Amino acid sequence: MLNAVVAWFLRKRMNTIRQWMAHPHDTQERVLTQLLTQASGTGFGATHEFSSITHADTFRERVPVSDYDQLKPYIDRMMQGEHQLLWHEPVRWFSKSSGTTADKSKFIPMSTQSIEDCHFHGAIDLLSAYCEAHEQTRLFSGKGLIIGGSHQINSLNELQRYGDLSAVLMQNMGFFAQWYRTPELNIALMDDWEKKIEALSRSTLKEDVTNISGVPTWTIILIRRLFELSGKKNLQEIWPGLELYVHGGVNFEPYREQFRTLIPGDRMRYYQTYNASEGFFAFQLEPDAHDMVLHLDNGIFYEFMPMSEVGQPHPKTLLLQEVKTGVNYALVITTNAGLWRYVVGDTIRFTSVNPYKIVVSGRIKHFINAFGEEVIVENADAAIQQACLACGASVHDYTVAPVYLTAGSKGRHEWLIEFEQAPEDQERFTLALDQSLRAVNTDYDAKRSFDIALSLPSVVALPDGTFSRWLKQKGKLGGQHKVPRLSNHREVVDEILSLLRQPV
Repeated sequence: MLNAVVAWFLRKRMNTIRQWMAHPHDTQERVLTQLLTQASGTGFGATHEFSSITHADTFRERVPVSDYDQLKPYIDRMMQGEHQLLWHEPVRWFSKSSGTTADKSKFIPMSTQSIEDCHFHGAIDLLSAYCEAHEQTRLFSGKGLIIGGSHQINSLNELQRYGDLSAVLMQNMGFFAQWYRTPELNIALMDDWEKKIEALSRSTLKEDVTNISGVPTWTIILIRRLFELSGKKNLQEIWPGLELYVHGGVNFEPYREQFRTLIPGDRMRYYQTYNASEGFFAFQLEPDAHDMVLHLDNGIFYEFMPMSEVGQPHPKTLLLQEVKTGVNYALVITTNAGLWRYVVGDTIRFTSVNPYKIVVSGRIKHFINAFGEEVIVENADAAIQQACLACGASVHDYTVAPVYLTAGSKGRHEWLIEFEQAPEDQERFTLALDQSLRAVNTDYDAKRSFDIALSLPSVVALPDGTFSRWLKQKGKLGGQHKVPRLSNHREVVDEILSLLRQPV
């Protein structure tokens, strides 16, 4: 009965979603007006005269594009208890950003509006789309397993606290969401991920789990431990009601075949989201889609920076109605938590403009262009997926960096790969990887022609657990921390290679 009522309610919400999808430009104009009106009395709003801005063009002229360092003086003061700086309401929560493996932490403000009207509504809209597409769903007849949160909540003062994104969201969930999810909060927020996986496995083994949300790598590790404890080889033998896995954070394609092995059959469905500390940006609308609809009505105003403008002192941006499909843009957002024309750091590409659908193509800083090859994460993911299919392999994780030209040798790319299933012939795998990358990136193909600028890449097969060791050494094991797929320098790769020479 409860399952039917909740699913019916969520399907009704699709009317609201269709409304903003049908009127995208009007919706975004309304969102910007609301944000400017609400923040007009703040210190930032007064400085930039929000009260007299009536059009997006004026907004772009008057307010500079910013990154974290430029907003940090305001955020630092907010974390010391000051109000009315970037946003009109007191900001009680900050998300300690874990989207990078750099040493510097970012503390992203999360207002009540951003938590409820952006993050929670975004998650609800994803479930609405799912229930609309699957009328016979039994999603709410069991529990939702959330694999996330790697830090206990920390206090800044009596009223303000911080943690990573999933920890903050779990702390702010309403009664029904708390009742519906598993495991218990004290397990969900454990810091030690090795102990956490064990506790997660044992505490959920007897639960009736119908859906899972989490990063693919940690989900796979959890599933394997569940198999060891239960003696089963199919996750739906442990959880017969399991029907949905919600993923995000990294490209799922390199992991899809592994999940099909761990959860065989056609009853399992996979949906993706684009959710970060800064906001809930997009969600999968239809079954089996490989793109996501951009969420236009959750308190975020979007701009899109052409890649040629990245790094310019006064970069130009495009509005929603100005974008084109098939072009990579850096995402710029203005939010209901006080981030004003903020460069998220991700690159996206539109697959459709009616409705507006996107894929995440990479990170501004995660690319390789040491030889003019302009390889982005999307290229690397596609190439490694094809190489795995060609050679019967599967990959747990990987990272790539350039090997620079020297007097005696040409440049090349060095791939450090932790295989889930290693190829029988690594030389064949390397050739397939190179051919696949040449097929998806014409700049790389040109540089590889006749080995003029780039020679064949090299592949280093890493022992199991190497990336986890490196993340643990950096103090970033678990949660949303990810190994950078591409680097235009050798710092990460050299650290990992050095780790191999250390005793375990």
